[in-house]
Amino acid sequence: MDNSSGVGVLDKAALVLSALESGPATLAGLVTATGLARPTAHRLAVALEHHRMVARDMQGRFILGPRLSELAAAAGEDRLLATAGPVLTHLRDVTGESAQLYRRQGDMRICVAAAERLSGLRDTVPVGSTLPMKAGSAAQILMAWEEPERLHRGLQGARFTATALSGVRRRGWAQSIGEREPGVASVSAPVRGPSNRVVAAVSVSGPIERLTRHPGRMHAQAVIDAAARLSEALRRTG
Repeated sequence: MDNSSGVGVLDKAALVLSALESGPATLAGLVTATGLARPTAHRLAVALEHHRMVARDMQGRFILGPRLSELAAAAGEDRLLATAGPVLTHLRDVTGESAQLYRRQGDMRICVAAAERLSGLRDTVPVGSTLPMKAGSAAQILMAWEEPERLHRGLQGARFTATALSGVRRRGWAQSIGEREPGVASVSAPVRGPSNRVVAAVSVSGPIERLTRHPGRMHAQAVIDAAARLSEALRRTG
């Protein structure tokens, strides 16, 4: 099969990247794997290194660069947001409460998608809102599976404890009652990427009068199911 796109330099750069897919390579290894002339292979590898698509390991061998991981993460986020709309709408319809999707951004969390309850008293979190990582069930989810050092730092000044987060990890969901805002309760569950890392939290929230002081009893299963659907979408390739 002819793999030529008609743009020679791009075809050759793609050959270099494909060769590195199987692991680190010396310049001689790249020449053997790609069939390119040594000066051409070197020039392309160094140019790709400039754009962070190629990097070097401790032995000076060429490896795939960090820019590729960033692009892959962005593609995953697009897939997450494309799926989020119908999943959150279904979650809202099943629970009768507003549903949100949060991503962590430094010391804050950002609402990247939402489906609002259509009428009556509701908890409204506009898309783009930034909320602290110190309170709320979504913050608990985004914190619970962090590395120990980051977890320890994040707990300083938080409205929840290490013991509470241990319970979150055991159950697989979190709840909060008046933690982020007086009178508001919420339930959240983790969305996991292909590497099983927690990449987002899906939540429902509303007044304590409706969700009660045990909101997880009412809505944990629906939230877990929604998170599982979003996780499955991220695992699909293409």
